[in-house]
Amino acid sequence: MKIKILLLIAGFAALTSCQKQLDLYPHSAASSANLSAKDVELFLNGVYNKVQNAPGRESYIMFDLIGGNLITARGTGGAIQLINSIMKPEQSMVSAAWNGYYGALYQVNVLLESAQSMEESARKNEVLGIVHFFRGYIYYNLITRWGGVPIIEKNTLDNLPRNSEAEVWAFIESELTQAINLAPAYNDYYYVSKQAAQALMARVKLAEGKKSEAATLAEGLINSGAFKLDSFEKIFRNQQNTEEIFAFKNLTAESSITISTLFYTYAHPVKGSYAYAPAADVMQLYEDGDKRKAMSIDIYGSDNVINKYPSGQSGTDPIIITRLAEMYLISAEAQGLSNGLSRLNELRSFRGLTPVSPANDADYINAVLLERRRELLAEGFRWYDLVRLQRAKQDLGISDAQLKMPLPEKELVLNTALEQNPGYVN
Repeated sequence: MKIKILLLIAGFAALTSCQKQLDLYPHSAASSANLSAKDVELFLNGVYNKVQNAPGRESYIMFDLIGGNLITARGTGGAIQLINSIMKPEQSMVSAAWNGYYGALYQVNVLLESAQSMEESARKNEVLGIVHFFRGYIYYNLITRWGGVPIIEKNTLDNLPRNSEAEVWAFIESELTQAINLAPAYNDYYYVSKQAAQALMARVKLAEGKKSEAATLAEGLINSGAFKLDSFEKIFRNQQNTEEIFAFKNLTAESSITISTLFYTYAHPVKGSYAYAPAADVMQLYEDGDKRKAMSIDIYGSDNVINKYPSGQSGTDPIIITRLAEMYLISAEAQGLSNGLSRLNELRSFRGLTPVSPANDADYINAVLLERRRELLAEGFRWYDLVRLQRAKQDLGISDAQLKMPLPEKELVLNTALEQNPGYVN
């Protein structure tokens, strides 16, 4: 099947990389059964790189592409036309993400096996914690796109069927629990930490509807003293800040994730291909005085642009995976109107806005969703936010089938144990 082929290719490519990339990819001198501590550290660098790069740049904004935030920049269609063009089994972005996540999983599983053979030490436990974080992160991205998918705990050549969604969610929770217990404490947001695993677990719990647990996890990070809300000027202009919990550094020398080229015109000072533009309602999203506005959207000449990724053709931008503002929004949503409103208004106040006073629970959820859309624009949240809250059909005008992404057409041909999501033709 495609999974097993790609896993083999991914492993071979990582283990045969050229000498100048040995600081980024592991070398092939040792098998996974007898890697030294130094080998494991090199392999760990390679895993960071693989998880960052393999799914492709569109994977990071996919839920904006199919969530109504973005439209084709030079096209004549609106959001639904872009959604319909992407949500096809033969679409290259669909297969690139599937293959990328499973290709990264191969590397993660090899590292897990390698690290388990290390002599007992505090560092061994830290490496194991980091590996479990990445497995949880990969499977969160898989389940939110496709629902139940094959769980591969150990690399195999077998064709595997899909596990149920319940099984995948349980696996993600197990992986992140181990990461919380074993990963190193936070020191730098470019490295996986216990706190990064806790933040991702809060997101997972909210997605599962486990609101009390989600709120407790989010509040733990808010009250930890390790993080504080910070300005968009710092967060999205690659300056040291107190808000990020985990991000991929995404260095130009080692990355193909040039998200910014998709958003800026070639006439813009940073230049770009201008593939996608903010939808019309996104340009009206921000209130006067909202400190996020200038860092989120812009008008250059007559063209509307997303402004969160400013490198253009000159380089790459860090990719933020978790940050404190999301924890405020998780806590606000999970605690509901009676207990969560203060967190929502605290975030709004920090961003330069006045408090809101929703009259009922429905109005409150609308206010939280609006704030999530403003805060997390072009960071890959919108479509799944609407799906998990059963708002996607109503708000986007999509079909029942489009509540999940289709499995890639080629994957189904190569692995007959897989079944396509309902509504898509095999």
